[in-house]
This record gives sequence, structure tokens and C-alpha cells, in this order.
Amino acid sequence: MLNIVLFGPPGAGKGTQSQKIINKFNLVHISTGDILRKAISEKTPMGIEAQKLIDDGNYVTDEMAIAIIKEELDRHKNTNGFIFDGFPRTKYQAETFPKLLSEYGGDVNVMISLEVEEKNLINRLINRAKDSGRPDDRKEEIIQKRIGIYNDRTVLVSDYYKTLGKHQSINGDGEIDVIFEEICETIERFNKI
Repeated sequence: MLNIVLFGPPGAGKGTQSQKIINKFNLVHISTGDILRKAISEKTPMGIEAQKLIDDGNYVTDEMAIAIIKEELDRHKNTNGFIFDGFPRTKYQAETFPKLLSEYGGDVNVMISLEVEEKNLINRLINRAKDSGRPDDRKEEIIQKRIGIYNDRTVLVSDYYKTLGKHQSINGDGEIDVIFEEICETIERFNKI
């Protein structure tokens, strides 16, 4: 089973690259953000709770994120593997993740971290808001808060995977296809380990 964590700040291109990875490697994509946006639009209890947190530029709780992942793993038991987009986001989630995956006979093969300059992230997110209408992408101060939370809390997850020897940084500022080629080389290298 191939399990990839695709990592990076908001606007790094995780969604774009995830779709390409899914198509090439026949993986199931689990995006906590997509799941939460659906719950919010359907006004489920989880969606209502998540909306309050996200509107302020915050992450959902560790417990909520882990519950989402467990539910998705249960739904896709017979698969080649997963690409996790937006999870884990905290050190606690990262430390809990191997135990959760081991229940399904897997582990994380590699964490791919897309590195993008902050000014490019802000421009991408503002432009994305025009197309998608996502409320968390409309205001620069909310975007900067999200990037700040990523830099303060989520980068620790990257450090955690470095200690495991499962981390690879990739420059996410280039052309989409060039970035994807580097991602594929990384996946194939770590899939052989």
C-alpha cells in the first residue's frame, strides 16, 4: 500500500498536484479541507462547528481531523493506497497517524512538502477565491493568519517526518508539470524503500 502525505501551506498547489498523483498512481485522495467544506455546505453538526473555526482562520481540532481520516479509511479498505492532503496538520496528529494506518496494514511512505514563497501563496489564494468563492481565501488578513498558523504549528509536522527519514521538500513555485515530475520521482524512490 502506497501512502503519501502531501504537505504545504494554503495555496501551495496541493489540490492541483493531488489530482495528478491520483491519476498516475491510482490512489484514493483524502482531503480534510474538501470533506469539511462539504459538511459546512450541508450544515451538518461537524460542518457548523468547523465553520466557526475556519471563518476565523483556525484549524479544526485534532479529534475532528482524526475522526474524518478514520471514517475515510473505513470507506476505502480495498485500495492501492492514499494521498493525504491537509492531514496531519499538528504534531499530535502526525504521532497518532502511524497507529491509525497500521490498523489498515499501512504506514506513510513519504511526506512531500511543497515549498512556496509567501507572496506567491497570497496571490494564488486571492485569485482562487475569484474562481472558487471560498470565503477563507477572500481576505488577505485571514490568508496571512492561516499562513502564520501553518508556520507556527504545522511546520513541526514536517520536522517530525524529517526525523523519520520520510520527508522530501519540493519547490512549488515552478511549472505544474515540472513540479509533478519531481513529485513522481520522489514517490518512486520512497516506494522502493
